[in-house]
Amino acid sequence: MTPPPKDKGYFKKLRVSSCIELALLAPCGYDDLSISRFAKINELNTVQITVKNVQKTPKFLKVTAAAWNADAELIIFNPKNFHYLSFSVGGSFFVRALVQKSFGKLQLIQPKIVHEVGKIMSVYKTELASKTVRRLMSEYLNVKNLTDEGLPAELAENIVALHNPIAGQSYEKSLKKALYALKFAEIYLFLKNLNAKKRSFKAYETLYGDESKFVKSLPFTLTNDQKKAIADIKNDLSSSLAARRVIMGDVGSGKTVVILAAVMMAYPKKAVLMTPTTILAMQIYNEAKRLLPSFVRVVLIESGEKQADLDEADFIIGTHVLLYRSIPQCPLVMIDEQHRFGTAQRDFIHKMAGDGETRAHFLQFSATPIPRTMSLMHSSLVNYSFIKQTPFEKNIDTFIIDKSGFKQMLSRVEYEINRGNQAAVIYPLVEESEALAYQSMDEGRAFWENRYKGVFVTHGKDKNKERILEEFNKNGSILLATTVVEVGISLSKLSVIVIVGAERLGLATLHQLRGRVSRTGLKGYCYLYTNHPNSERLNEFSKTTNGFDIAELDLKYRQSGDILGGIMQHGAQFRWFSYSEDEDILIKVKRWIKI
Repeated sequence: MTPPPKDKGYFKKLRVSSCIELALLAPCGYDDLSISRFAKINELNTVQITVKNVQKTPKFLKVTAAAWNADAELIIFNPKNFHYLSFSVGGSFFVRALVQKSFGKLQLIQPKIVHEVGKIMSVYKTELASKTVRRLMSEYLNVKNLTDEGLPAELAENIVALHNPIAGQSYEKSLKKALYALKFAEIYLFLKNLNAKKRSFKAYETLYGDESKFVKSLPFTLTNDQKKAIADIKNDLSSSLAARRVIMGDVGSGKTVVILAAVMMAYPKKAVLMTPTTILAMQIYNEAKRLLPSFVRVVLIESGEKQADLDEADFIIGTHVLLYRSIPQCPLVMIDEQHRFGTAQRDFIHKMAGDGETRAHFLQFSATPIPRTMSLMHSSLVNYSFIKQTPFEKNIDTFIIDKSGFKQMLSRVEYEINRGNQAAVIYPLVEESEALAYQSMDEGRAFWENRYKGVFVTHGKDKNKERILEEFNKNGSILLATTVVEVGISLSKLSVIVIVGAERLGLATLHQLRGRVSRTGLKGYCYLYTNHPNSERLNEFSKTTNGFDIAELDLKYRQSGDILGGIMQHGAQFRWFSYSEDEDILIKVKRWIKI
């Protein structure tokens, strides 16, 4: 739909460019201008009046008029000149006003003269006046225009009826149908626009490397989900079209092995992996050196080192420093936890994968599961693999505690470190803050250091955090930290984690932190320390360790905030469609547009 020049400015102000977008600007209410046959007390009424007498004062205008075959008082506070001119003796017209009763007499408060009686007028909350919006709706919003843009006819009729209720009919009954139609139209438009962005690019290389010998050589058995993800990737890489796949793996599900299997599928061609932290890069590098065949040349690029010779490398691993190095063309580009990178860095990442007509195969790995609805929504743009199973069963008990539970928590910490295990205490801030009702790490560290040996301290801005975490892993008892330990860090002896001010963190972050314990099948304990122990959100979180179930909870409580954590920056702000409630509508829309 292309509006004529006279209305282009209006459409621009409303930020709409199609009939469906116009339709989604639903009325915020209605002015029912149906004539009231009798006075409805304490309600807005529309009635014809004849002015009999006018009493003027500086503060109000009192008009005596005939209405409903009786005399009524019309009270206008702070009258303007046009009120004095309009309400003159003998005048007869329709007014709309709030009707009250005072000492047995009807009063019409702040009456407004109306001209389009007998109608129900839609009211809109936009930059334009409702009168202007009603005119645009009248001219452009119709069933034909909506069906021409792809909506089913029945839903188009329901939307048009929402904007144009008929006097005398109960428009409340049609609101449920209209809401369904609005949700359908909104997600239809989103998917239609998303699908238009989908482009297929020719791959730099079709990769036929064999990962089967590598898998057989592993000192452990892969889970079925790992095998399925590897099969999905193999199918992608053997195509002449560049792959775009997101591999969602729950905390501790073994994504690293899937990454290494992908390297073997690319071999003897090159593969590159970028991670958000040096710690994670080092861990994957060590696993690659331990598990990959010796003939695969693995190189770790660290910040500050001289330019390494990468021409002979088969598998290149590094953090964002890779973006500023001269990297040989790699047919396989992999990113771990992409949402940890900034917008500018993500742009660089996609350029690494190629910005011409041919592209590298591009795989994203994430330990932050997204809800099923989100994956269904974006499956037209990227493919998904899910690794829900873990090599070791998660055996973690989660407790919500306040000050009264501190002693119980301390006993568990002491018991675990006496058994040779480790504990971590996660503080919300490094330094003291009057705005926060919890101790900072600086305030709390004396308690732990005076009471226990082997206490290590680090935080996000600590330049030595990698070395400290490594030393703690070998020799420590208690780690005091901020959320620096959230992503990917493997501490095999960690059995207890205490999260201070837990209600301040999102469920996805809490799940990542809790996932640091019980990574090797060790019995784990998670204590959520909070001043709000009756939190329904924390209580539901404590009942499950399944990351995908927690993603659904996060969706429920965050009202669809940054659900994808940056994996898919779609920027959608849905007015009507709900991620957590409308998956059935999403499925119907996908069937309708056949994607």
